[in-house]
Amino acid sequence: MKVKFFKYKILPLITVLLFMMSSCEKKVLDLQPYSSFSDQSAFADEAKITLSVTGVYDAAQSGFYAGGQVRGYPFGAASIEQGDMRGEDMANNAGFYLITYEGIYNNVTNNNGYMFQTLYSLINKANLVIEGVTGAVSNNIISASKGNEFIAECRMLRAMAHHELVLHFARPYNDGNGSKPGVIYRDFGVNSEATAEKAREQKRSDFPVSVVYNRILEDLDFAETNLTGTGSLKTYRVSKAAAIALKMRVKMHKGDWAGVITEGNKIVSTSAPFTSAIGGWQLTASPDGPFANNTSDESMFSIKNAPTDNPDVNGALASMYSDPELNGRGLVRISPIIWSNPKWLCSDLRRTSILARVYPDAVFTNKYREQSTLSDAAPLIRYAEVLLTLAEAEARTASGVSSRALALLNAVRNRSVLTPADQFTAASFADKKALISAILFERRIEFLAEGKRWGDLHRLAKDPDFAPITGGGIPAKVASGETDAAWFNCAGGVTLDLSTPAIPYSNFKFVWPIPLVEVQQNANYTQNEGY
Repeated sequence: MKVKFFKYKILPLITVLLFMMSSCEKKVLDLQPYSSFSDQSAFADEAKITLSVTGVYDAAQSGFYAGGQVRGYPFGAASIEQGDMRGEDMANNAGFYLITYEGIYNNVTNNNGYMFQTLYSLINKANLVIEGVTGAVSNNIISASKGNEFIAECRMLRAMAHHELVLHFARPYNDGNGSKPGVIYRDFGVNSEATAEKAREQKRSDFPVSVVYNRILEDLDFAETNLTGTGSLKTYRVSKAAAIALKMRVKMHKGDWAGVITEGNKIVSTSAPFTSAIGGWQLTASPDGPFANNTSDESMFSIKNAPTDNPDVNGALASMYSDPELNGRGLVRISPIIWSNPKWLCSDLRRTSILARVYPDAVFTNKYREQSTLSDAAPLIRYAEVLLTLAEAEARTASGVSSRALALLNAVRNRSVLTPADQFTAASFADKKALISAILFERRIEFLAEGKRWGDLHRLAKDPDFAPITGGGIPAKVASGETDAAWFNCAGGVTLDLSTPAIPYSNFKFVWPIPLVEVQQNANYTQNEGY
């Protein structure tokens, strides 16, 4: 069956000053965002400073879009939606994501352009708050330790934003050992003509990928040192354990496997059942636990949403991903590419109605369930990711089949694969490469509909052993808006129409273009090759 869809009109990018502090009507973390205060009063006392920091989370959750719309940029929902649509395991069903899905973006298309702009807007707000808090400490308004804790929150969010930028707008670290052009790492606030000129003087050539990764890790080291274990809003505010988890992700992208293990050992016990001594993080008993309860012990960092955050539904995960019969829009569906892969066992609980609603010719995720309130949190870091990242590092550094890597993999997999005969043992793998392949495939299943696929495609594109799994670029996909009942068979053996062509790594479209509006304003922000 073919499902028709309508293409949307591409709107030109608007010119947005990074330092713009527009007022907000909505609330984040049930607190008033700091843009409601004047610049002079925002750091006058600890209560207002707390709200200023909350404003940085607000920028992470719901940045601007065309005409000032709220669509979950950059981390409220957009990073998940864009990460899925750049990969092949979720299928596009409407014109809304056609450009990202088919790789027909250019330097004025909206989804990639607003990711760039809102990520830098988040970075700028973080920098302005860092400077304001530093001044408050100097003026004895708050203690140095409290100030460092606030700064650590901002620096972690700044690091996460820069990493998202380098994933989409730069080549991976393992292409030339970080020598390819990265993104400008901005560590100062822009709120005057003088600071705007300082920003324009920054040269992209000074920020190869390796430098960007070093700066990210410096921010995360500071965050780890100065953040507490957890707080009353432990899932919705960054924590020490979340900073360590993000360092694991960043070092994984660097290929620093020894570094991943060093970080992972801080928050993963030596043996099963695996838990974190910092913060008490652990897997939920069932695979739907983090989605049935957005503040579960597995949900290390998520962006909170409320009904007022998604007034036109276009920024909401439940709207975009959910079954239309459950009042979702169903614009993003599970692709038959992954659904019909026989390595994903038919008996796996993640195939059932716990996490997916299945029709003969369409499968929808049920990870996002608040179709009426649109209040599902955007999951950014889960403890399952920590375990699988550590499993891969252990497997890659071992001489044979690592017993610890196997135990970590099974901790995640065996809560969904309950039949002992289907569970992995050391005898399941001929060598370490086979084990790593299983871990990589487990990531595809476990993080389906969570936007993680693009990160893996990006880092594996130049991996000498595992690039062939993806073809060394963006894989071919099923056509936008097309489904067929014959394509959905968990036992495999289906023939798919992959009419959306692959984009090889050598193609300039593998990375997004720097938006035209940025290049016009800053000649030092050189364009990616080919655009």
